[in-house]
Amino acid sequence: MDERPERGAATAAVVALVGVLLVVALAGATVLAAAIAHRTAQAAADLAALAAATTRERGGDACAAAADVAEANGAVLGGCTAVGDDVQVTTSVALAHPVPGLDHVTGRARAGPS
Repeated sequence: MDERPERGAATAAVVALVGVLLVVALAGATVLAAAIAHRTAQAAADLAALAAATTRERGGDACAAAADVAEANGAVLGGCTAVGDDVQVTTSVALAHPVPGLDHVTGRARAGPS
């Protein structure tokens, strides 16, 4: 009888390789999701800062306008501060699949009269 001690070794190697590829793909998807969430938070911060600065120039409630615009763009207003003639805002977006130490990403923007 012909004994082959390496019989099934290719199957084990393929299973291990598929496992490694799956872990790499999941890690890549998590990083991509965090990057997309960051872009969302930053875009919301930019728009909220512009809305706040415009509303402040017109005598309205700048932070209420910033909160409305941030929410409309998928973010939560984390902070709104008047700095001289400018308004500085911070927004955050929760990650759909948080990882330890990272459950949300933030965006910051500042706008005022030119």
